[in-house]
Amino acid sequence: MSDSLGLTEAVSIALGGMIGGGIYAVLGVVAGIATSAIWVAFLVAGVVATSAGYSFNVLNRLTDNRGGSVTFVQCYVGNSTLAGMVGWTLLFGYVGSMAMYAFAFGEFTAAFGVVPTSVAGVPVRPLISVVAVAGFVGLNLLGARTTGAAENVLVALKIGILVLFGILGAVYAVGFSGVPLEYGVDRLEGVGPVVAAAISFVAFQGWQLLYYDQESIEDPVETIRKAVYISIPVAVALYVLVGMVTVNLVPQALESHPHVALKDAASMMMEPYGLARVGAVVLALSALFSTGSAINATLFSSAHFAKGLLSEDLLPDQIGDASADGVPERTVLVLGAITAAFTWYGSLGAITSFASLAFILVFGSMSYLAFRRRDHDDVNGVVPAVGAVGAAAFFPLMLYNLYTREPNTFYTVLGVAVVVVAVELLYFERDTLEAEVTEFESDVRAAVEGD
Repeated sequence: MSDSLGLTEAVSIALGGMIGGGIYAVLGVVAGIATSAIWVAFLVAGVVATSAGYSFNVLNRLTDNRGGSVTFVQCYVGNSTLAGMVGWTLLFGYVGSMAMYAFAFGEFTAAFGVVPTSVAGVPVRPLISVVAVAGFVGLNLLGARTTGAAENVLVALKIGILVLFGILGAVYAVGFSGVPLEYGVDRLEGVGPVVAAAISFVAFQGWQLLYYDQESIEDPVETIRKAVYISIPVAVALYVLVGMVTVNLVPQALESHPHVALKDAASMMMEPYGLARVGAVVLALSALFSTGSAINATLFSSAHFAKGLLSEDLLPDQIGDASADGVPERTVLVLGAITAAFTWYGSLGAITSFASLAFILVFGSMSYLAFRRRDHDDVNGVVPAVGAVGAAAFFPLMLYNLYTREPNTFYTVLGVAVVVVAVELLYFERDTLEAEVTEFESDVRAAVEGD
């Protein structure tokens, strides 16, 4: 019997990456902007994500060397510096995603009300988030990994709880609340839903992890292609269902404590059955389980991705040992430490925006690369064009939203981006810089000796 992962496992991995923690982490942020037009936000993000998925599939089919974004850039652009910068951008996107999941993990843990609001004057949420990151760093160092069969069960459980949440919520809204459903038609005239779509984009990135582990997938090109086209629409449908139920049932909770509004919605919809407390607890436990497993899986995948960058000399050797068996321990520790810093100091909105910007940039770039291959008979240029244009629209809208709503966060993100790009250029162009410095020193020495 083959140990290779089939279509079912590939779909589970992709859905696990998207639904694992995204719905619990981004819903409140997206709903705060789009309100009852949240369904439009998720649909728009899903269209752009599907277009990017098509672009990845096209490039994967046309590329001899199996891989993801970094491989595609190396193959079609031939620029190691640009490939390395894409790799670094993805790593920061993964770190932002893990920080986002850890933030949600801390919020839902605190929402149980069994822990104090602060310890020694320190708010408990960041403490819980950092402890969660540290715990999953430890698990990865011990070599813990979810098998394909177990992932099928875990994803089915997560989806089942959210589907049940959505169905019961719709039943409550129609049969018990007496309040007509709002669809946010009046919100469609502005850019709010599109801005919300851009912010939610980080919740639609899990499928692209499949491209970095193709050696373990049976008939990888075809299997991944099908998995992407199945998983993204399923994730969109589930996000729309859960989002609409939550926005219509607990709009006040989305304003007062948006990060755990799902728990309040679950409590309300189970109240007619006398199970309000049970509904809240089950949903909160599901959130802890989902965000925790998302941290673990993303840390594992990003560490392996970083190992590939190390082997290509696209990361400093100080980050880890590319020749190590399994995941380099130093790499896991570095990624965990940066994630802990992000989740301690950042707000959920800032973390979500930061991670979404990273994935928008990379996915848009891959869509553009696929669009450039439209001369091939089996490449439809329209679909990657939608992905590239969508990403190009998302990026400035995200920055504008940060600038107007959270100016301090905007300047922080801008400052971090400048520092990261500067460090990247210094690292990837180090040979050129070293040669120029040596030449400059020689010229100075010659001038001095000539005097």
